[in-house]
Amino acid sequence: MTRTRVGSGGAYGQGPGPRPGSAYGPDPGPAPGFLSDSWRTYRMVAGMWIRSTMTYRASFALTLVTSFCVTFFDFVVILLMFGQVEGLGGFAFAEVALLYGTAGTAFGIADLTMGSLQRMGKRVRDGSLDMFLMRPAPLLAQVAADKFALRRFGRVLQGLFVLVWSLCLLDVAWTPVKLVLLPVTVVSGAVIFAAVMVLGASTLFWMQDAAEVTNSFTYGGNTLLGYPPTIFAQDLVKGVVYVVPLAFVNWLPALYVLGRPAPAGVPEWAAFASPLVAAVCCGVAGLAWRAGIRSYRSTGS
Repeated sequence: MTRTRVGSGGAYGQGPGPRPGSAYGPDPGPAPGFLSDSWRTYRMVAGMWIRSTMTYRASFALTLVTSFCVTFFDFVVILLMFGQVEGLGGFAFAEVALLYGTAGTAFGIADLTMGSLQRMGKRVRDGSLDMFLMRPAPLLAQVAADKFALRRFGRVLQGLFVLVWSLCLLDVAWTPVKLVLLPVTVVSGAVIFAAVMVLGASTLFWMQDAAEVTNSFTYGGNTLLGYPPTIFAQDLVKGVVYVVPLAFVNWLPALYVLGRPAPAGVPEWAAFASPLVAAVCCGVAGLAWRAGIRSYRSTGS
């Protein structure tokens, strides 16, 4: 038996046809209107799953409350900790709550919108990815929106709850720059987390069982960023600044908002670099995703 190839023109918003980047011809790149096609596809697929979820409203309400409560237990650990100490790494409770709230909200948005990418390894192994490739619609939008879990919105609500709580407790000299920086930080952080999820999903084209490696940077990164950088080794802090730029999710902007100095060796202007870092991460994730698609050869035998 010879291995078969699945036409994946749909991965680029085109109709069925020869695989881009294969022996049939060079990779033509994204088609015009790719972003609008991706958004339309994502909205349609996610909307279908949302309508399915809302058919059973009581069940959805219970799962939403459960999701909120389960994720809130992570913050309960911090509450219990501050019941025994007055500060953590030189940070007061309200300051730690700000770090936790910004990281939790950003990660919650990314997990809500792109969390389904965790299934990429399974789809590559069992060949179910071929079904998506045969559709004349952008592949990433289809995979990210498939089985859209609205219950994950509970994590977003929990992060927002802690964030608002921290803002009520903080005594900060607010300026127009800080007022604008805070929502920009949350949005940029969500984009950075989403890009890391796409990058991790791209590696699953080659390493189908490596989903937990991606989770160490996403779920693990969310836990890491909920605590002050002063309690971690300097090598770890430098790693999340210069290697995997998770520090731009909330650490650097939040330190500026709190009036605290940036970690040693990090320039002060880095607090405003989150949107730029998010754009770079998206570019790297996009290149990795395209490379993964070009390498995929289906499961035919």
